[in-house]
Amino acid sequence: MFTRRKGKVNIAGGHRTLLVVSVLVLLVMYVTFFLQPQNTFKVDWSSGFSQDASNPRRNYALESKQLAGQCLLKVDCPEDQLSFYIHSGAGNLIPPKMCLQNTVVLGAAKNNFGFGINIVIVDGRTGNVIKTDSFDMYAGEVQPLIAFLQSIEQGSVVLMASYDEPASKLTADARKLIADLGSSSIQSLNFRDSWVFVGGKGASVHNTFEKHIKNEHATNKYKDWPEMVEIQGCIPKFIP
Repeated sequence: MFTRRKGKVNIAGGHRTLLVVSVLVLLVMYVTFFLQPQNTFKVDWSSGFSQDASNPRRNYALESKQLAGQCLLKVDCPEDQLSFYIHSGAGNLIPPKMCLQNTVVLGAAKNNFGFGINIVIVDGRTGNVIKTDSFDMYAGEVQPLIAFLQSIEQGSVVLMASYDEPASKLTADARKLIADLGSSSIQSLNFRDSWVFVGGKGASVHNTFEKHIKNEHATNKYKDWPEMVEIQGCIPKFIP
């Protein structure tokens, strides 16, 4: 009888021990699989912006390849007009995007953007993209931008968007060339302002499109930058 009672006590104690161990295992699993991912996400979010090893300044991890390749705001225009959509960069993390006829012509999907002022030149007669480029107005020089603007031919549509810092190296000559395309905000564009513009050389754009938000610390959406700006619309084709 004594031996049987001792065996029963050991079995009961074993169950209690097993129960305690099971609870501890579940607690460890809960901490590992439910709480840890939040911390991991924060680390990945802050350190995963540079995905282009050849140019770490092209920080576009926040915009997936699928979204980067789409013009999510579709613009429908008459056959004799060109549809467009533009958004500026957001801070120095999300690059600008430009769409023409609901097709991306500049942005992460095309890998043809850069810090400063991004420009797309379009044939106002056909809607074909003539050339794209970007000009770093913080670490770069203004002369290549001036030469580019001077090369724009009559009847061209010009789309521009800021990314990070568009104004530090702008000179009076560069500002005048952009103003001649129809911009009214270029004269007041300053350090880290957000800016998008659609104009033209000649009669290709009768009514320009433009949006400009100043970099003001008290109202900035991002600490050192204002919010992203965007515009969309229809541009009449150029008729010589």
